[in-house]
Amino acid sequence: MPPKAASKEKEVEVEDEQQQQQVEEEDAFLPISKLEGNGITSADLKKLEMVGLTTVASVAYATKKFLITIKGISEPKADKLQAEAHKLIPMGFITGMSMHKERQEIIRIGTGSKELDKLLDGGFETGSITELFGEFRTGKTQICHQLCVMCQLPLTQGGGEGRAMYIDTEGTFRPERIIAIAERYGLSGEDVLDNIAMARAHNHEHQNRLLQQASQMMAANRFSLLIVDSATNLYRTDFSGRGELSARQISLGQFLRQLQRIADEFGVAVVITNQVVAQVDGGAMFAGESKKPIGGNIMAHASTTRLSMRKGKGETRICKIYDSPCLPEGEATFAITGEGIGDATE
Repeated sequence: MPPKAASKEKEVEVEDEQQQQQVEEEDAFLPISKLEGNGITSADLKKLEMVGLTTVASVAYATKKFLITIKGISEPKADKLQAEAHKLIPMGFITGMSMHKERQEIIRIGTGSKELDKLLDGGFETGSITELFGEFRTGKTQICHQLCVMCQLPLTQGGGEGRAMYIDTEGTFRPERIIAIAERYGLSGEDVLDNIAMARAHNHEHQNRLLQQASQMMAANRFSLLIVDSATNLYRTDFSGRGELSARQISLGQFLRQLQRIADEFGVAVVITNQVVAQVDGGAMFAGESKKPIGGNIMAHASTTRLSMRKGKGETRICKIYDSPCLPEGEATFAITGEGIGDATE
């Protein structure tokens, strides 16, 4: 084949690949505007956007019970919305091989520590919820700051090529820490900070409303990470005593369900931190664990992967696989340095 013909053929292939990639990105989350027509108006769609339903998938995944609670959405309208959404979003059975191929395409965001990445099979998985729990000063927030930088790196460097979103409930987000980590990777601290959307949540209701804004922002821009540090703090303070325990768990469950919906819709890695509480039921005497994560079974079932954090010697910390559907039991030691998370030197 002549050189010019081969070159032209290669250019066509590149263009085809770019077009295919663009189609895949569009299919990743269809904007809710795709539902307009067939009796569904733009006014109807604006009502959905106001409560955080910004994609076709969000409508398809929503229950009819929830849709009719939206002001201006009648029961027949809810039926119409779901019917149109289900035409665009496949929600039936697929083969195990199809699922296997999808799993192979999952992006994992690195941590900056080779040992920790090895434990996590490459890093924090996108499209699912990972929970970090442990006492104070065990490295939970430090890992969150590290991920805010790592998620912006190219895929070849263990990144996610997307922005980060950070919901802070404890007032521990520190921009200067982000700048120090960014410099380690030769990035501009200001540019990295510009790609982090940060919000301080002041109560559990505000925390829930922020997820509605998160959906709207993710529909407009490419995000690869959502952090909630911590997910349970405000629930502990807003609900007190056993009399409010049931209400707290219901509200927490709804919040975690919204997080999973965002992970499913936008393919972001959702990372939440959690506090621990001392066991007082006598089980610790036999289990060997004196503290357990807050949230009970609601938190346990919502988190895909649960990581237990504890202190090591000096600046070292230990991460243990507490629960995971695919990762084997094990633990890794890492260090907290001035440049972020790294491997322990000992």
